[in-house]
Amino acid sequence: MNPQERQLALDQLASSEARLLEIVKRLSPAQWSFRETPERWSIAENMEHIVALENFVTREIANVIQGPAQLDKRALASTKDSLVFGLASTRAARLNAREAARPVGRWPDPADLVAEFRKVRARTIAFAAETQADLRSYFFPHIAFGDLDCYQWLVALGQHGYRHVAQIEDIQAHPAYPAA
Repeated sequence: MNPQERQLALDQLASSEARLLEIVKRLSPAQWSFRETPERWSIAENMEHIVALENFVTREIANVIQGPAQLDKRALASTKDSLVFGLASTRAARLNAREAARPVGRWPDPADLVAEFRKVRARTIAFAAETQADLRSYFFPHIAFGDLDCYQWLVALGQHGYRHVAQIEDIQAHPAYPAA
């Protein structure tokens, strides 16, 4: 990861964190748990999913960089940057969450959930700021995009946050969304 890539990943992670924290502050319990429809996630479930996915991805990155570099995949990876950078803005296609990242009520208290998000994101940002690993040479599969390099995964975490900001805004715009 070159210095520009590192800064971009850090910017994506920090700015999506700030936006997520802003949009979920001061929500009532009814607002946290409101669902547009029974099959859609609530704000709490969106936040839990973000935390669970970030935990999964950062564990995978830590594991994969312990193994051998996969230099043969580097050429293909560069073709996927646009997919990663468009993750937040291309919401027409729904993505199914990995089983490990589906909400199951891990943090029922909103304050605990927000604290966990802050903790996980701080760990991710620290890793992105400090790692000396050549993240462009290590890969693992995205559920829809196939193999992404570990740098792309860091950017995807920031984009993923923005994708869920948009989902939360949709929830908050619903006519039946509870008043504050």
